[in-house]
Amino acid sequence: MGDFLFNLPLFNGLSRDELASIKSEFWQMDVPRGTTLFRPGDPCSGIHVVVSGHVKIALGTADGAEKVVDLAGPGQTLGETAVFLDRPHKTSAETLSDSRLLHMAKDKVFAAVENHPAFAQRIIAGLSQRLDRFISDLESLTLHSGTERVVAYLLSRLDGEERRPHLGVTLPASKGVIASRLNLTQEHFSRILHDLAAIDLIRVDGRYITIPNVAQLRARAA
Repeated sequence: MGDFLFNLPLFNGLSRDELASIKSEFWQMDVPRGTTLFRPGDPCSGIHVVVSGHVKIALGTADGAEKVVDLAGPGQTLGETAVFLDRPHKTSAETLSDSRLLHMAKDKVFAAVENHPAFAQRIIAGLSQRLDRFISDLESLTLHSGTERVVAYLLSRLDGEERRPHLGVTLPASKGVIASRLNLTQEHFSRILHDLAAIDLIRVDGRYITIPNVAQLRARAA
């Protein structure tokens, strides 16, 4: 667990001794797919760090449906907002696959922030990055078409490997969940994928999407 934590952005800048001290405050959770970590209104027990798997963060809607606001994957954290605002959770969190998580209790988080300035700085940086991402999401929802949002999402999954002539993207969740994340209906999302495939910008095989030419797909978004 130590090496994994040391490579996380949340712990960037901590010494090995500081990390060893903080590491002892985490406990490991191996949870199956479909596990609800918390619901709206639940008291916040602390933060979670995703080691493996994916976690769906969602808001409930008036008609009983849900709006997916984030998909947390390996290295990402959950719960900081509720911890530092000292309020119940506003969203739900559910594992989309068998997952391994690390949990740090709320009082231990406050102690780590007080005793380790580098940890506090990384917490602030992480929250700032999340706010920046949400602002970008709002801009995308307001100014970009459904097709532009889907293309941008696919490109964001390339993880810096776009210099390769072609590569594949595996969707981390079902098409319905991804559609909700992009503020689309599942039917609209599927239609966009079909239209992109029809002009050979992508090839779809279940959750696996091949991008034959990244430059051409990027040009389509522009």
